[in-house]
Amino acid sequence: MQSLQSIEQFHELKNDERVIFVFSADWCKDCIFIKPFLPAIEEKYAQYTFVLVDRDDFLDLCGELDVFGIPSFIAYNNGKEIGRFVSRDRKTQEEIENFIDSLNI
Repeated sequence: MQSLQSIEQFHELKNDERVIFVFSADWCKDCIFIKPFLPAIEEKYAQYTFVLVDRDDFLDLCGELDVFGIPSFIAYNNGKEIGRFVSRDRKTQEEIENFIDSLNI
């Protein structure tokens, strides 16, 4: 999974087709919990580009997008937000896959 490097890159990537931003932080226990099964999710949903957003590096972006809990996921397609799974709750692999399955593209 690639990591977001700049706000400019965020605005470029969200205009691509099928992009899911994964908001996380190294210190977040619930983020650490999902880390082992993220590669399997990426493989299963290869039609999406997954981008890791370190919450600590992009606090302003998180505020702008109302991401106040992590791990969280926001999906875009051609610049339009098509879904969000944003909360501070621990997420299971099944819940994340259900979120991705619910995206209408």
